[in-house]
Amino acid sequence: MKKFRIAFFIAAVMLVTSLTMGGYEARKDTKSQSKEDLYNQVELFSDAISAVQSEYVHEVDSKKVIYGALRGMLSSLDDFSQFMDQDEYKELTSEAKGEFGGIGVEITLKDGILTVITPMVGTPAELAGIKPGDKIVRINGNTTKDMRLSEAVKVMRGESGTKLTLTIWREKEEKVLDISIKRAKIKINSIKDAYLIDGKIGYIRLVEFQEKCASELESALKKLEGEGMNSLILDLRNNPGGLFEVAIDVSEKFIPKGAVIVSTRSRNSIQDVIYRSKGVLTHPQYPMIVLVNEGSASASEIVTGAIQDNKRGVILGAKTFGKGSVQTVIPLKDNSALRLTTASYFTPSGKSISNNGVVPDVTVEAEDLKEREVPSSDIFGKIDDGKGSKGALRLPRPKEVVERDNQLQRAIDLMKAIKVYDSFKP
Repeated sequence: MKKFRIAFFIAAVMLVTSLTMGGYEARKDTKSQSKEDLYNQVELFSDAISAVQSEYVHEVDSKKVIYGALRGMLSSLDDFSQFMDQDEYKELTSEAKGEFGGIGVEITLKDGILTVITPMVGTPAELAGIKPGDKIVRINGNTTKDMRLSEAVKVMRGESGTKLTLTIWREKEEKVLDISIKRAKIKINSIKDAYLIDGKIGYIRLVEFQEKCASELESALKKLEGEGMNSLILDLRNNPGGLFEVAIDVSEKFIPKGAVIVSTRSRNSIQDVIYRSKGVLTHPQYPMIVLVNEGSASASEIVTGAIQDNKRGVILGAKTFGKGSVQTVIPLKDNSALRLTTASYFTPSGKSISNNGVVPDVTVEAEDLKEREVPSSDIFGKIDDGKGSKGALRLPRPKEVVERDNQLQRAIDLMKAIKVYDSFKP
C-alpha cells in the first residue's frame, strides 16, 4: 500500500511537471513557495486516490477515477473549461468541421444550470421551438440539476431518427415546456442566406464560425457585389460562435489594414496578443449594419465588437450573450483532451465581453420576446412543486417568421436612411 502511494505520488508529480514544463513552460520567476504548495496538494490528491483504491466498498477502475478527478478539476475552474474523454473529443472535432449527430443546440452552464446559447439554424432544435436563454431542467424526464455539460451533450447526441424530450423553463414567458425532438445528422453551413433585399441592400446570415466560414463568406460577398450590392446587413443573431481564428479572418474582410480586431489577455502578460487586420481581403467601405441578439456569442461578439469599435458599421438588435473567453483544446496522450480557458478577449477599445456582452448602437428587442427574470435558484423548486405553468408550443409558419422579424425591418429602414443621408453629401 505504501509503495502504491509513493508510486502514485511520483507519477502525479511527473504529470504536473509535464503539464507545467511541456506546452506551458514554467515562469522563471515562480516563487519556490508556490511550487512547494503545489507538491503538497499533489500529495493530498495522491492520499485521496490511495484511500479510494484500498478502502472503497467495491474495486474501482483507475481510469474511471482519474477521469472523474479531471472532470471535477476542470469544471471547478469556470463554466467553459472541461475534460473530454475520447468520444467527446472526437465529437468536438466533428462539430468544428460542421457535421455531427444530434439535435443542433449550443448549450453552456450558466449559474450552474444548463442554458441554451442558441439552437443552430435549420436544425431539429430550432424547428422544435428551442430558443436562446431556455433553461434545460430535464432530459428524457431526468433532472439536469448538477449535470455536467459534457454529460448533457452526450445524452442529447444519438442515432438519427431517435427522439428525446427536453423539459425547459422559459424565463421570458414563465412557462415549463416539454419539447419532443427527433435527432438527425446535423450538417451546418456557415452561410445560411445571401441575397439582395429592397434593391441593392445585401443580406447575409452567418450562423456559425466553422473552418470554411471565411471562404464561404468571401464567395457570398463576391456574388452579391457582382449583383450590384451597395450596402450590407450581416445577420449574426443566434450565432453561438466557433473558431477564434475564423472570427479574425471574417473581421479582416471589413476592418481596414492595421486596425485592431481584438486583443487577448492571459495569466502571463508576455502572452497577451493584439490582433490587427492584415487587410488582405478587405471589401469596399459600403454602409454596414450587424444584427445581433442574446444568442450571439463568442466569435460573433469578436466580429461585432471589432466592427463597432472601428466605426465600420452600426450594431442593431439586443445585447449579446457575453462569452468573452478563449478556450484552447489540449490533446492528451490517450486521445482525450482538455478544453481550457486560456485567455479573455477584449474589443479594440478595451471593453471586456465576459458577462457583459456587446451593447448595440441601436437597441431593438424582438417583438415576441418580453424578458421576465426568474432567480436561477428557484427554477428547479418551482418545477418540482408543480408551480410552473405548462403550455403547448405552436410553431410559426415561415411567412409569420418573416412578418415578425421587426429587427430586420428596422435594419432595412435604417440602411435606407443612411443612404439618403449620404446622398446629401457633396
